[in-house]
Amino acid sequence: MTVKILLPVDGSGCSLRAVEHLIGLVAWLRAVPEIHLVHVHPPIPISGALTHVSKETLTAYYRDESEAQMADAKARLEAVGLAYTPHIHIGQPAEVLVRMAEERCCDLVVMGTHGRSALAGLLAGSVASRVLHLAKCPVLLIK
Repeated sequence: MTVKILLPVDGSGCSLRAVEHLIGLVAWLRAVPEIHLVHVHPPIPISGALTHVSKETLTAYYRDESEAQMADAKARLEAVGLAYTPHIHIGQPAEVLVRMAEERCCDLVVMGTHGRSALAGLLAGSVASRVLHLAKCPVLLIK
């Protein structure tokens, strides 16, 4: 049986430590896991954004930003020969991650405890804490 792991990243040092930790954990597994590498971009208010830019430009922005945030994680996984499936989503990060874990029948979520925005964490609550609270599968939090 293949273990399915959701690996959310945001380009922060903490999320990259989670990638490194997962790389170390792979040696403990009997089979190579199915890794779902994901970046969730918080939505830009569409009504205001689309008055200034086209939908295509906004889509390209989301894609380019997400690719940039996932670049280091991709490089680290590729350096050790681990395959992954990249995913880019727009939405509320915790809710999107929990839904993805359920839809993909993930056995584990491996993620950093702190993302890029400390202020956002103070104002809206930690994404990691929310995922830990909502997820039905185990969540491994890395400092």
